[in-house]
Amino acid sequence: MTTLSVLNPTLADMAKLRDPDGNIAQIVELLDQQNEIIQDITVQEGNLPTGHRVTVRTGLPAPTWRKMYGYVAPNKARTAQVVSNCGMLQARSMIDKKEAELNDNQAAWRMSEDYAHIEGMNQEFAETLIYGNEGTAPEEFTGLAAHYNSLSAESADNVIDAFSGSGGDLTSIYLAVWSPNTAFCMSPKGGASGLKMEDKGEQTISDANGGRMDVYETVYSWDVGFCLRDWRFGGRIANIDISDLATIANAQKLITYMIDLEERIPNLGAGRAAFYCSRTVRTYLRKAILASVSNQLTYDTVAGKRVLAFDGIPVRRVDKISHAETRVV
Repeated sequence: MTTLSVLNPTLADMAKLRDPDGNIAQIVELLDQQNEIIQDITVQEGNLPTGHRVTVRTGLPAPTWRKMYGYVAPNKARTAQVVSNCGMLQARSMIDKKEAELNDNQAAWRMSEDYAHIEGMNQEFAETLIYGNEGTAPEEFTGLAAHYNSLSAESADNVIDAFSGSGGDLTSIYLAVWSPNTAFCMSPKGGASGLKMEDKGEQTISDANGGRMDVYETVYSWDVGFCLRDWRFGGRIANIDISDLATIANAQKLITYMIDLEERIPNLGAGRAAFYCSRTVRTYLRKAILASVSNQLTYDTVAGKRVLAFDGIPVRRVDKISHAETRVV
C-alpha cells in the first residue's frame, strides 16, 4: 500500500505530504467522507502552469515479415499531443467577528462554519469531474462524460448503449482506472496539490448603504483538472432508463453490461479501478444481491467502511450523476 501511495497518490496522500500543519489534510478528509470518488482519483502536478500536456499514441508501427536478404522498411508510431486544462474553483467564507469571539476556540468554530463552503466545492468538483465541458463552459475542466459521449467516435468502443433508453430519466454508470498513465486529476505546475486554504484574518466589509462590519475571512481555492491519458482505461454504460431497472430481468441485464465494459478495459490492474453511479442505480444493484441475481456483486466491510463491489471493483456512489442525461448517440 505504501508503494501504491507513492507511485499512484490520491488527493489525501498529496495533502499529507505537502501540508505539515494539517489544515488541508483535514479538509481533504472531509471531502473524502462526502464524496466517494475522492478516495480513488490519482493526483499529480501538471507540467504546464495551466494544466498538463501528454503525448498519446494514435497508431502502432507496422512490422514486416522478412525473408532472407529481404529489406525491412523503416516505420514509426503515430502520436499526438493533447493538453488538459485546469479550472479554478474558489469559495469565500465571511463570519461576523463578534460571533466568532463568543466561542472559546475561534479557529475550530470557524472551520465548523466553513463546512458548508467546503461541501459546496466538493459537490461542484464531483459534478465537473463527470459533466465538465470546456466547449460549453470554458472556465471548467472537461470531465468523463464528454470523453465518452458518442457511439461513433474512436472512444465508442468503451461506450455501451444500455437498453437503448430514450426517456427523460436517463443516467450512466462510469468506469475509470486511475493512475499517472491512464486517468488522473492534476494541479497546475508549481501548485501544492491544487487545494489551498488562506486565512485572510480580520477584514472590514461594507454594504450598499455604506454600513460597515468586521468579519473573519477565509478563502478556499482548488485549482484542478482532469486528464484522460488513455481512453481505453475508462468507459460508460450510457442511456440507462431508470424506470427500466425496476424489474429483476433488467437488473440482470445491467450486470451483463457491467461485465461487457469491464472486459473492454485492457488491464484493470493498471491502476485503481472503480465504477461510479447514482444513488438510485447503486440501490438497484444492492437489491440485485438480495435477489441473488449475481454472485459477482458483494457488499462487505473494507477498512471499516461498507463497500459495494462488482468483481472486486468498488461501485462508488456519486450523487451528482444525473437522471436527466442527454441520450448518447
